Amino acid sequence: MRRTLKAVGAAAAAATCVLAATAGTAHAEAPQTKSLYAPSALVLTVGQGEDAGSAAVERAVTLTCAPRPAGSHPAPAAACAELAEVNGRFTELVDSASDAICTKEWQPYTVTVAGVWNGKQVNWSTTFANRCEMKAGLGEGVALSF
Repeated sequence: MRRTLKAVGAAAAAATCVLAATAGTAHAEAPQTKSLYAPSALVLTVGQGEDAGSAAVERAVTLTCAPRPAGSHPAPAAACAELAEVNGRFTELVDSASDAICTKEWQPYTVTVAGVWNGKQVNWSTTFANRCEMKAGLGEGVALSF
């Protein structure tokens, strides 16, 4: 009888060790690349002030272009297409020679873009004399008009 109890005890101990060794063991998979494209994720702001550091932000949106258009921007697909057309050169989205008739008051508005475009860090801003000049300078563009 003692031998039987020892054998049962040994079998139970072995089973417990096997279960303890396998239970709770997690196998993490190595991270995999989900896209062959460099990331493009931006935060765009508009605020009243003379420069990016002092402007009181009135509106801010996010824009992700890669791997697919998304974000809180009102037209992410169109904005991404516009940025791709100018190869991420934000200055080309601003018309400095607009024919709009605006007052000459100085109430500056600053537009900023910060984040990553095609895998490269971006920190860009431009300042307009007032809201009228900002609307004229941005024209019919989609990316910076939100």
